[in-house]
Amino acid sequence: MLRDEINKAFEVLKSGGVILYPTDTIWGIGCDATNPEAVDKVLKIKNRPAEKSLIVLLDVDSKLQSYVAEIPDVAYDLIEYAENPLTIIFSDAKNLAQNVINADGSVGIRIVKHDFCTPLIQRFRKPIVSTSANLSGQPSPKFFDDIDPAILDAVDYVVDFEQENRTSRKPSTIMKLSPGGQFEFIRR
Repeated sequence: MLRDEINKAFEVLKSGGVILYPTDTIWGIGCDATNPEAVDKVLKIKNRPAEKSLIVLLDVDSKLQSYVAEIPDVAYDLIEYAENPLTIIFSDAKNLAQNVINADGSVGIRIVKHDFCTPLIQRFRKPIVSTSANLSGQPSPKFFDDIDPAILDAVDYVVDFEQENRTSRKPSTIMKLSPGGQFEFIRR
């Protein structure tokens, strides 16, 4: 079943579609982070202003260099030793859709450790967008059942995995990391 869901989600991402999927944090809306049209679809589904940033998921930290110009060494330690899911905002994003990159050139990236996301990203071979599965301004859904029907209707595919999971999850910790290695917490 998991393999089938990964294959279905892969096909939707490959065709520029939008998926609703479980992550290592909360349910997310995602697409190919290198496809500006797909990113626009995500923003429209959420009714989200384009200037609000989106998070990008990768499966391994060795791929960071493909999407960030300069990675401070401390980033690898932060990723390795983080006890909870950690999104790091890096300066000087590259090779991503322009509408994923913040106005200041930065991007938030999380190395995901999850039974569905990790193999999906490995198969897709590109980063995927992850934004909470809620309409802009509404609370993030804690469980699949909390997702607004408007979101369910708007995405191209709803992943049938972990929909019954009642484990309480929360959004990732967000940390901004400067090229010199200094960091500050944005969300704990």
